[in-house]
Amino acid sequence: MDSRSLREALAGSHLFSELDAAQLERVRRHSHFIDMVDGESLFFQGDDAAHFYVVLSGRIKLSRVSPEGKEKVVEIIEAGATFAEALMFMDEAHYPVTATALMPSRVIGINCRDFKAMLRESIETCFLLLGRMSQRLRGLISEIDALSLDSGTRRTVTYLLHHAPDDADEFELQVAKSVIASRLSVKPETFSRILRNLHEREILTIDGRKVTILDRDAMLAIGSD
Repeated sequence: MDSRSLREALAGSHLFSELDAAQLERVRRHSHFIDMVDGESLFFQGDDAAHFYVVLSGRIKLSRVSPEGKEKVVEIIEAGATFAEALMFMDEAHYPVTATALMPSRVIGINCRDFKAMLRESIETCFLLLGRMSQRLRGLISEIDALSLDSGTRRTVTYLLHHAPDDADEFELQVAKSVIASRLSVKPETFSRILRNLHEREILTIDGRKVTILDRDAMLAIGSD
């Protein structure tokens, strides 16, 4: 890919959309494309955090492994989103998670050190980035509240409603059920039991990754309890 393609890809990201031409060119000089295959890891928990990333296509799983060896999916990053940008503000930062492609994916890696230096030169750009990070922080806080207060059934229904199209009652899960269960902080067997219960109540059915909503109003009622 040539430099123009990289610059255009960066300009398409919300994080960089308001940079001026000189700033965008500077970011381009310290960025690079990375193509990943399904299951490939971009970095591992504990690695030095030298770059942050923009997902251009595909889907990236961020996960942590407990001392007992159990994986917890922290976040699933969709195309268009950035991740690991907050680490540039930490001295001797290390990635707190492992980043793994859930499907063939393309990301851009941006050098943290140079981007941080650019922020020092522009208060306006610095505040822009802080605004973007604050929005993401509010989302994470809301998620923590949900994980702490909501039942496994409510979390499952909320997740499915979020990923269901507004104009159709059939859709495909984009990630494996085991990944979704970890993301929702429920055990795989608990997740299966929740789905079976929803099926028995004639609220939805799942065949492989194909979800069919039978009673959207009932799902909305569960999600708002």
